[in-house]
Amino acid sequence: MRILIVPAGCDDAGVGDPGGGARAEAVVDLSAVRHNTAVLLAAAAPGAALMTVVKADGYGHGAVPVARAALDAGASWLGVCTIEEALALRAAGIDAPVLSWLHLPDEDFAPAIRAEIDLGVSSRAHLAGVVAGAHRAGRPARLHLKIDTGLTRNGAQPAAWEPLLDDAVRAAADGAAEVYAVWSHLANADLPDHPSNDAQAARLMAAWRAARDRGLNPIRHLANSAAAMTRPDLHYDLVRAGIASYGLDPLGRPVAHGPLRPAMTLRARVALVKRVPAGEGVSYGHTWTTSRETTLALLPVGYADGVPRRLGEGGRMRVLLGGVVRPVVGRVCMDQVVVDCGDDAVHEGDEAVLFGPGDRGEPTAQDWADELGTIHYEVVTGVHGNRVTRSVLTGVSA
Repeated sequence: MRILIVPAGCDDAGVGDPGGGARAEAVVDLSAVRHNTAVLLAAAAPGAALMTVVKADGYGHGAVPVARAALDAGASWLGVCTIEEALALRAAGIDAPVLSWLHLPDEDFAPAIRAEIDLGVSSRAHLAGVVAGAHRAGRPARLHLKIDTGLTRNGAQPAAWEPLLDDAVRAAADGAAEVYAVWSHLANADLPDHPSNDAQAARLMAAWRAARDRGLNPIRHLANSAAAMTRPDLHYDLVRAGIASYGLDPLGRPVAHGPLRPAMTLRARVALVKRVPAGEGVSYGHTWTTSRETTLALLPVGYADGVPRRLGEGGRMRVLLGGVVRPVVGRVCMDQVVVDCGDDAVHEGDEAVLFGPGDRGEPTAQDWADELGTIHYEVVTGVHGNRVTRSVLTGVSA
């Protein structure tokens, strides 16, 4: 993905062309990331630090610029899935604490340990791999031992917890590891009153106490974005904020009903305008036919760029073009979509907003998710490819 950094004075995502003529552009507003970070910090329980999760290239927003903006706004930790993601942050000069938590047991953990990356560990085999990496690195690894409290995904099952703790205690005694945290992940945090949340918290506390009984002194962390905003009793020592950092509500509420500001706007420039008579089929399969003479605008963006093909079914897709929300007609193609503009005047080069914060009436990532029966996580992480320019609006003067 081509990336442009746009300083203050050139950073109005609604006007102009900070993308330098980009045909398709994901505009990322770091002032929104800073705003969201402040909201999450204000919601955090006293004594709880904030981790901003920047896995999957910052949920499609750019891991490095998002990390810097969040740290500037008061976050003190960063979270990623892979060692490669963690090392990319270090290579960019970011020295804040970073937790990487999804690994294979036979990975080479030595580079991460040398770079002072905290490592999530979910099994004895994983721990053995990390300890071997610590010996190669010549320094101890800092561990976050993960207990499966009910998500039944990553993490050690309760029956395997005691053996994992035994191995961790031996690794600590040998100088190969420091057990820094015990942690887990909620299954139903978007439903704050769901009984599984309290059940998972109780299992985490039991695992933490078992670690303390062995002479360890780990912190605890459990809350994700949804729990960060609704369950302060589950914040413990550290809150891990993912999707909320990007301004997308983890409870699925409309933007207008919450304190967060979406950071990404996806837009494209009109490639072609044509006047078409009545009775013409549009796009593959002729699933839509003009009922009258009309003006059609072609946008050079499609499912290869992150516009879901299913969004074009049944006339569900809309874009903001020329100040008006207009329907996309016919099927979404790999490279293009067609917009029905009626009798309005539109021109090649005009900006069309596919989704954004919604403050100009444009569709939002939540709207796309609702139409598709999915979640906004999938929408923003799906914007990809080397044809979409990412313009990062710093909000800071050059």
